[in-house]
Amino acid sequence: MIIRWLTYLHVLASLTFFLSHGTSVAMAFKIRKETDIERIKAMLDLSGSTIMALFISFLVMGLTGLVLPFIYRFWGTGWVWTSIALTLFIFVWMALINERAYKRLRKLVGLPYMFGNKEFPAEPPASQEDIQTHIQSINVHLLATVGYGVPAVILWLMTFKPF
Repeated sequence: MIIRWLTYLHVLASLTFFLSHGTSVAMAFKIRKETDIERIKAMLDLSGSTIMALFISFLVMGLTGLVLPFIYRFWGTGWVWTSIALTLFIFVWMALINERAYKRLRKLVGLPYMFGNKEFPAEPPASQEDIQTHIQSINVHLLATVGYGVPAVILWLMTFKPF
């Protein structure tokens, strides 16, 4: 019975993670065409409003994903280790993109922002040209491809257990 509950929690946490991440994905695409600083600020705030659900669900997904291989005795399989490596890769990669792209954008538009774990107060906004240049420098298609592709590979590994 515990196996079913852990599996259920793992899948539920995954669904919650992707649902809460949807605001960030929508923002990443929509913001590219936006020029109004107030609308950009609102989109960044909306994206940030789901961060707690995102982190909690990622934590639950990760913990159940580490416990279940013990129960099923999958630790000796390559697909489990590949899934863990891919999860760690995408976590670090997305954190770096967020730091370089969206935390910096918050600073540029005059919102409170963070670098690393340190919070900074809002500063006067940068010029419209600097904001637009930064927004256009973000490769949202690569972000979406990796953000969708890596989890798709992890799902494939968990479903088909190829090695």
